[in-house]
Amino acid sequence: MCLTPVDEAYKTYKDELVAAGLLIPLGEPGVFGRSGTFEHIVDKFEEYVTRMGEHQNAEVMRFPPIFSRAHYEQIDHINNFPDLMGSIHTFMGKDAEHRKMLSIFERKENWSSELSPSRLMMVPAACYPLYPTATGTLPANGRTVDLKTFVFRHEPSEDPARMQIFRQREFVRLGSPEEALNHRNYWLKEGEKILKSVGLDVTAVVANDPFFGRGGKVMKATQIEQVLKYELVVPICSAEKPTAVTSCNYHLDHFGTSFNIKTADGNVAHTACIGFGLERITLALLKTHGFDLKTWPHEVRSVLALA
Repeated sequence: MCLTPVDEAYKTYKDELVAAGLLIPLGEPGVFGRSGTFEHIVDKFEEYVTRMGEHQNAEVMRFPPIFSRAHYEQIDHINNFPDLMGSIHTFMGKDAEHRKMLSIFERKENWSSELSPSRLMMVPAACYPLYPTATGTLPANGRTVDLKTFVFRHEPSEDPARMQIFRQREFVRLGSPEEALNHRNYWLKEGEKILKSVGLDVTAVVANDPFFGRGGKVMKATQIEQVLKYELVVPICSAEKPTAVTSCNYHLDHFGTSFNIKTADGNVAHTACIGFGLERITLALLKTHGFDLKTWPHEVRSVLALA
């Protein structure tokens, strides 16, 4: 397969990260272990984000990377992103079915065809598990929630910034339209400021999600026309095709309607979020400043409180 120059640049960067021991290949594209150095950068950047958001007094919640299939079915993810979803299947048979599966396995055929869907799905975005827990009436001033989890997206790639499972750190706002939109706009500016302060060449761009199929074209156009989504992009391996490392989204009343979330005055709640892609930001920092943290600019080391 012939790679484009941009793809080749990302593959080269991936190989360099692996050679340096920063990423540990696990046998599938976009699935890696992380070294202590890599995790140290993630931790320090997260601590910085926490400091910058502490004035919001957000509720802290941490969810696992799996959630209820029933809750997944209340979100239109299957309509818009079927190519990215992850469904958890498992063996539910008895001895006879087990023997059949083992026979298929020993013939090196597709033994996974003998599995059945569980009641669980992989989480596609860190905020998705939150909304089913928020059904009902919000406090008078709404809610702000601090989230982090691993999320799954089935898009195997040679690009190390396009992992299949990665972490998102989010601040989510549930409240009136004004509260949600103000939250998105505040964090758009604050996120840009945070990324610039650690030496990244960041740009805010109006964006759209990768909606699937024919209907996706309309969804993309609508999202852009209503300016619902911004991305903060950084040139990791390509200035022409910079990588989105953070997204700022205004969901209108989509999740409020899906999960019957109401404001104190009885209206359907609106929601908004900022999501920091922790692996992508770490990869951008390593590409920008080098693999030896001791040689990073003093200002960046100071902001991140790197030892």
